[in-house]
Amino acid sequence: QVQLVESGGGLVQAGGSLRLSCAASGGTFSSYAMGWFRQAPGKDREFVATITRDGGNTRYGDSVKGRFTISRDNAKNTVYLEMNSLKPEDTAIYHCAARIVGLGLYESPYEYSYWGQGTQVTVSS
Repeated sequence: QVQLVESGGGLVQAGGSLRLSCAASGGTFSSYAMGWFRQAPGKDREFVATITRDGGNTRYGDSVKGRFTISRDNAKNTVYLEMNSLKPEDTAIYHCAARIVGLGLYESPYEYSYWGQGTQVTVSS
């Protein structure tokens, strides 16, 4: 059983930065594709970013492209989301997710098997 725990959320002013972390346990982290998703109140879960299991390839949602960076450290069983130039519309609960099979990049939440509880990010104007 894979467990994912996010951290690093908080309250930040527009234009600021935050770095989210997602620590994995209970499996072989280096074999998982990882993703970040977010969900704002009353909205569907939105794809933010994904990274291949070796960290060699990444993909981003259009709304965060150029501002957010996903990375991973397989030695530490952790995936990160560096968020810069934050906007009020980035306010949401951010979840990390793990897919245990596959070599590619995955944008649909239905392609992931394991999820963390999420961390709240609030961007004030």
